[in-house]
Parts: sequence; structure tokens; C-alpha cells
Amino acid sequence: MELTPDAIKAVLDRWPVAALSTSGDRGPHAVPIVFARSQGSLWSPIDGKPKRGGELARVRHIRRDPHVSLLFSNYDDDWSRLWWLRVDGVAEIRNASQRRRGAEEISEAIATMRRKYPQYERVPLLGPDALLLRIGVTQRRSWCASREGDAALLAYLSQSAD
Repeated sequence: MELTPDAIKAVLDRWPVAALSTSGDRGPHAVPIVFARSQGSLWSPIDGKPKRGGELARVRHIRRDPHVSLLFSNYDDDWSRLWWLRVDGVAEIRNASQRRRGAEEISEAIATMRRKYPQYERVPLLGPDALLLRIGVTQRRSWCASREGDAALLAYLSQSAD
């Protein structure tokens, strides 16, 4: 059974974390990311949290092959509440400091992330390179164990939005 359109919208607007999968040098590569939905795309910053030196693997992989997947999921001991959502898309690396192209789009994405993640009041939203990932959605797949689980997800996300 698939998630309802309302549940999918709620996940994309309010779920806190996703796993980003790219085509790595030696096969699939997955990392957890924060994200926000803005103007029909999903956005993720390469933020100011400490990173290892050099270009991040996800950025290097996307430069080589922009096809990505995002996985959102929930495990619960009550298996009627299990669900997952996979979003496939094409990623593009955007530099927020070079706002000539898409300045308004980038500004709105940054504002949306700041509203979603209050932690960005203390941690720089953008790292030294000011990079953002913009993911244009090409396909969505979902599954939920039951309509009750779908309803529980909507109720939970409604509470967390308050």
C-alpha cells in the first residue's frame, strides 16, 4: 500500500532527515542529510558543521553522475506503522555566493531551511564553499504497512509542526 499524497507532502515538508544515495567510486554511497522542499525541488546545504578536508564524496559523485535517490523511512515496533518513501531525482550543485542564476530560488530555499531547522541559528547554514544541492524530483515510490500507519504518520507530523 502506498502513502497517501497528503502523507508524502507532509514527509517532504516536515521529516527531519533523509538518506542521500549517490553513485560512488566503488558502488552506492549513502549519507544522512537535512533537506527542505522549496518551489517544487528538494534542497540540501553543504553546511558549516565540521567536515573532513577536501571535496565531499557526495559532491564529487554528483558532479560525475547527477542521478540520486533520497530515502525517508520509519521503523516502529508496531509494524502497522512502518513506512518508507523513496524520491529519485537529478541533483545539481548550486553555489549560493554566485546568485546570478536563480537568486530568488536560492534565497527562498535558504529561508525555508532556516525555518525548518532552528539549529541554523547557531551553525552556519552554508560552509566556506556556499554549496547547496538542488534535487529535481523525477519519480516517487512509497509503501506503508496500513492506512492506520499512514494516519499515524500524518498525526505525528501535524503535532511536530506545532
